Formats: sequence, structure tokens, C-alpha cells
Amino acid sequence: MTTMRERYQGTLLGLASADALGGAVEFMPRAALERDYPEGVREIAGGGPHGLRIGETTDDTAMALAIARACGPNGIDLDGVAANFLAWFESNPKDIGITTSRALSKLAGGVPWREIGTLMMDETPGKLAGNGAVMRAAPVALRFRHDREMLRKVSIDTARMTHPDPMATWGAVALNQAIAHLLDAGEIATVIDAAVSDIENSEVVDAIQDSVDRDYDDVDSGGFVLSTLGAAFWCLAHCDSAEHAVVTAVSMGEDTDTTGSVTGALAGAYYGRDAFPDRWLSVLEPRKELEALALNLHSWSELEEAKVE
Repeated sequence: MTTMRERYQGTLLGLASADALGGAVEFMPRAALERDYPEGVREIAGGGPHGLRIGETTDDTAMALAIARACGPNGIDLDGVAANFLAWFESNPKDIGITTSRALSKLAGGVPWREIGTLMMDETPGKLAGNGAVMRAAPVALRFRHDREMLRKVSIDTARMTHPDPMATWGAVALNQAIAHLLDAGEIATVIDAAVSDIENSEVVDAIQDSVDRDYDDVDSGGFVLSTLGAAFWCLAHCDSAEHAVVTAVSMGEDTDTTGSVTGALAGAYYGRDAFPDRWLSVLEPRKELEALALNLHSWSELEEAKVE
């Protein structure tokens, strides 16, 4: 039987190992991957457009770590999240999304994180629904699994620091509700209902509810937040193991690291850490910190439950 601690570690290790797997083939179209990897992308090989080391991860994992590091026994320090994002941004990372870069440039210029979203929405309305918020969202589900009101609030707050579009903020809520459901041994068959419960954005609800019934060729794996969510839920529903789900997600092409990361977090919450192959975990650079943070998040979440009781 998979323990809760194994599910917690599986969530972060699944996110990061899928990121490392997908980062090496990011932007490749599906047809090219099918030609070059007829059995699917199965090995963490490094290289690719970002020149990754074997086991090195991209912005997906870096920003998830930034959120996890700001969590503690009393909740989360949102100013700390913003400071962690800024420190990472100023480290000249190999991979950073356009919207994230624009937002963090404002933060570096002294704009408070609470004001960045409004400024960006005024500047480019309707163009801020990339998947940069959902790729990093999982630590919020781990920390606030027992406090669904805080899970929703913090999911929105951490998303809108860079991606204020309602599809991105409510997409982060939906993903984290799904992860919380799976952590609590909820079934994959009912994860869609858990994800869309009380989501106040019809586009997010429709995208997730419609995801499972699509044909594979109709599953989009680009950088739009609804595409990423749809692809991840499709992979979770149509694959029979964590490895199968991640390999399928990455092999869809285009935004391979983020489609993989979101799928990996979902699969890890359900199957647990031992469902991921050792050949991935043994080379994963941030493995030790991810494992330690996951256990901390579990402990703090259990403290939260004890307070409620």
C-alpha cells in the first residue's frame, strides 16, 4: 500500500523527473518525436535547446522549489515566494517563459508582487494564459491538503504573481484540487470531478471535463494553460502507470517539460515515489532537496489537520 509520505515525495519527484525528461526535447513537434523515439522518450539524456546536464531540470522545477521553500509550519510566506522567484530570475536561468520573464522584470524593478498582475493585464489583456502557473503549483496542494480554502487562495496568489489571467489562476486551483484528491487515495475515475469542484471559470471547467474523451491526435500539448491541463488529465486517465503517463506526456511534443511536469505531479500523487524508475531518480539533480521538502510539507500538513480537529 502506498503511504502518504510516498505520495508526497512522488508528487515532487514526478514533477521534476518529468521536467528533466522533457526539457531535453522541448519544442520538438510530435511527428519528429514519433520518428526519433518510436518507443517514446524514455531516458533522461540532457542536452536539447537549453543544453541541460543529465538530470538537470528547468524552470518548472526551479519555480516549484521556490514555492516549497517558502512554506513552513505556519503556512506560506508569499513575500518569500516572490523573493525566491526574484533570486532565481536574477541567477540568469537557462529556461524562463516570456510571461514569467516580463512579470519578474517588474518585480526586479520594484513593483510589489500584488500589483504585477493588474499591470500586466492592462498591458496585454487576454495574452497571459500560459502554463507557467500550473507547472509549479503542486507544493501548494501538498502544504494545504487539509485546508481547501487556503489551497484555493494560495494557488491563486502564487499563480497571479506572473500569470494573472483567470484561466491560469483557476487552472492552478483545479490542478491542486486534483492533486489533493489523489493524495487522499481518490480514484483517477473521479479526479475530474474533484478538480473542477467550485471552479469559477467555465473555460477551465470545460477544458478539464472534455479532456479525457478526446482522441490522442486531438490532444494539444502546447504552452496554453488549458492545453497543458487537458493533456495531463488525458495522460493520467489513459495510462496505467506513472512512467507510462509521463512518457506519453513528454512524447506528445511541443511544451514537453511542462506537459510532463504537470502529468508527473498528478501521477506521483496517485502512484507514489516508487512508481518512477530508478534510472530517472538516480540522476535527478535536486532529488535530495525535493524528498526533504516533500516530507516537510507532509509534516506541516498533518499539523494543520491536527489544528482543525
